[in-house]
Amino acid sequence: MSEPRPDIFTEPSPIDFDTLRNLGPLRRMAGIWQGTRGLDVKPKADGPRKQAYVERIELQPIDPQTNGPQLLYGLRYHTHVVKPDQVKTYHDQVGYWLWEPATGTVMHSLTIPRGQTVLAGGQASADATEFELRAMLGSPTFGICSAPFLDQAFKTVEFRIQVRLLPGDSWFYEEDTVMRIQGQDELFHHVDRNTLVRIGEPTPNPMAR
Repeated sequence: MSEPRPDIFTEPSPIDFDTLRNLGPLRRMAGIWQGTRGLDVKPKADGPRKQAYVERIELQPIDPQTNGPQLLYGLRYHTHVVKPDQVKTYHDQVGYWLWEPATGTVMHSLTIPRGQTVLAGGQASADATEFELRAMLGSPTFGICSAPFLDQAFKTVEFRIQVRLLPGDSWFYEEDTVMRIQGQDELFHHVDRNTLVRIGEPTPNPMAR
């Protein structure tokens, strides 16, 4: 939890507007990526089912953001997922990856077009090559919000994402979305994992061009 700040209005000065230079552990994630060997373990009426998927994710730097004295650098992203050899969208997701240098905080927001949004957070050093973020249902800060049907039938109670930056131009993630499914006693771990390879460079943020 952040310490109370006596001055919550004055913005920091000066600000370095080159976001790519100030992304801390997120720097190597900037760019355009593709993963062809994703694995999704999802819930079905007859039990867990495995599904392969292909993913394209674009992470582009945004201008620095301030909340009074708080300074954040970030990447705006869009993830598009299909099943192998199919055109129909299997999963679509947008949001931000954010880095606060002053506190070593990494944040990950996600919104999906099924009526759900999540804000996860965690700590990392600026040169970290591995970190984990979490969100919990009911948390007033790093939490989970779902539309009525999902909250009733597939209630997400916890979200976790681990990121590992690999040698060369690639990185790996594993997500664990923990759900309480209507009519089932045990919690279900909806797991997604993929290794992404760079296929394009990031575009500098507007103020850095």
